[in-house]
Amino acid sequence: MSIFDRLGSGIESTSPEETRKVAGELAAVLPDETILALRGDLGAGKTTFVRGLAAAWKIPGPITSPTFTLVNFYRGTRTLVHVDAYRLETPGAMEALMIEDFLRKPWCLAIEWPENTGDWLPASALTLTFDLLPNGNHALGLLPGLKPET
Repeated sequence: MSIFDRLGSGIESTSPEETRKVAGELAAVLPDETILALRGDLGAGKTTFVRGLAAAWKIPGPITSPTFTLVNFYRGTRTLVHVDAYRLETPGAMEALMIEDFLRKPWCLAIEWPENTGDWLPASALTLTFDLLPNGNHALGLLPGLKPET
């Protein structure tokens, strides 16, 4: 079963290490230019997931949440652009970040709080969900829609 199928069915993660491992599996099959929309509440594992992507692409740490800076840029075997849109006050604020100017192939743009980007996010973005479960574990999922060929 592919990582896309597993995420589509839902994966329960019992630890940050497991969440990073799932991210690493996904990182191995993502197309060179990918936008990931990461939906979930505070503490649901979005930044932990981004750390797993970074590890898979040999990006040296530390990988931090860009809550106050809004955008972090990392370079390894792939450029990783990590956006935290939580503090965006208007959907048009995404344009002002001029992210497109910093995308260098191969790249992945990972956006936390994508619902705050208005209509900026293209339909081709892969939407991953992150939920806290009552037992303290985390649920990771992939919303139906477009997915790359594997």
